[in-house]
Amino acid sequence: MGGEPDLLAEAERIAELAFEEGCELLVIGALALAAHRYVRTTADIDLAGDVDLSLLETLAGRLRENGYEVELRTPDAADPLGGVLDIHSTAGLVQIISFADRFPAVIRDGLRDADLLVHEKSRLRILPLRYLVVLKLYAGGLKSKADILEVLSRNPEEDLDEIETLCQQYRLPGFQEIRRELKR
Repeated sequence: MGGEPDLLAEAERIAELAFEEGCELLVIGALALAAHRYVRTTADIDLAGDVDLSLLETLAGRLRENGYEVELRTPDAADPLGGVLDIHSTAGLVQIISFADRFPAVIRDGLRDADLLVHEKSRLRILPLRYLVVLKLYAGGLKSKADILEVLSRNPEEDLDEIETLCQQYRLPGFQEIRRELKR
């Protein structure tokens, strides 16, 4: 597809700039679902990190210096996210979603266990499926529940007991209902 902007290449470049600023990011969202055998349409690439607000601000400046249009959305007290960077390029939208001060453990644990790369020479790692389920459960809503059901139905070898234990460890209710739905 000669000459067309490549959103994945942009995400790689953004992740490299983030890494240089001390932010290690994981692929979440539709791209991670696709890596785990559930392909659905999307218009963006979502990256997640345990990035505090001051580092998000620094990263926003660094990205602007590198030609990106960046919008920083700061959280309020009720926000389940620790901030979001919307990064626009000619290829499309990349979002960096911070779980700092909200749910950082799942990102830290995911980074520790992530071994699936976007491609062989990539710095970008895919969030392991069990943590992706946890993040989707944390996000809540019908779309997230549907994503969980679809991705788990396409990965029958996944250890549901392990995922349930992980949900309990993070004090997230709702996985037992997912299990009942999967049995139908």
